Amino acid sequence: MVEHKTALVLEGGAMRGLYSAGVLDVFMENNIKADVVYGVSAGALFGLNYKSRQKGRAIRYNLKYAKEKNYMGLYSLVTTGDIMNKEFCFTKLVYELDKLDFETYKNNPVDFYAVVTNLQTGEPEYIKIDDAEKDMEYFRASGSMPFVSRPVEIDGNLYLDGAVSDAVPFKKVLDSGFEKIIVVLTRTAGYRKKNPFFPYTLVYGKYPKFVETAKKSHKTYNKTMDLIEKYEAENKIVVLRPSKNVRVQRIEKDTKKLQRIYDLGISDCTQKLEEIKEYLNQQKNTCTY
Repeated sequence: MVEHKTALVLEGGAMRGLYSAGVLDVFMENNIKADVVYGVSAGALFGLNYKSRQKGRAIRYNLKYAKEKNYMGLYSLVTTGDIMNKEFCFTKLVYELDKLDFETYKNNPVDFYAVVTNLQTGEPEYIKIDDAEKDMEYFRASGSMPFVSRPVEIDGNLYLDGAVSDAVPFKKVLDSGFEKIIVVLTRTAGYRKKNPFFPYTLVYGKYPKFVETAKKSHKTYNKTMDLIEKYEAENKIVVLRPSKNVRVQRIEKDTKKLQRIYDLGISDCTQKLEEIKEYLNQQKNTCTY
């Protein structure tokens, strides 16, 4: 049996992740606590504000810098090789423009795991990050999308987006035996991925295990959704997902759309707040197969 009781799983999805940011801000406002968080890609990058207790930070800096050419987008991709500008996003932003509260993050007892994909093995790795300042590169790796990001090297290993290997680490959490699980998705109910037909072999041919994982990532995702829906139907977990489809590009520059998806997260979570509280207050009921 795991030491922790309640796990929170955060899907990625680039700027769709602002939906999760809205949900987490409601959590913070209403003292909804998880013992451990698993964040993938944008789920990790926006979700770390839950551990640093910085309500509103994710939407604030995204609205302010969405149209800044040095934040993320084509200009950054052409000039640096990364669609997310490393210097702007992981240095200037977190230390100067909208400071991350590293001290609160470190002192908060919530365990935070960022999911990354190892290029050499093709396997997901679940990196426990106790010190966000020391291990910020793992957050960057978790959100480094294939084709538009260079692999992130950490301790001799090469990493890319955790969503390639485990976009929603529900099974990982389920197998760990948590008593309560809350899953925050960024796609509407019933969504399933299709084979994307990206040229993985052409670009990542020297990493055959990564290519193999990437080519079946849609099947892995859909299988996970089937499992989540099964447990949701049995009232064993709580799932939050967008109640309506807000069309948001992965690198969205329209601040009105960014505000809309964030507000939807707030609205959906607020409407489900009593259900969440009731679920968390129920007697021990460890999620198992």
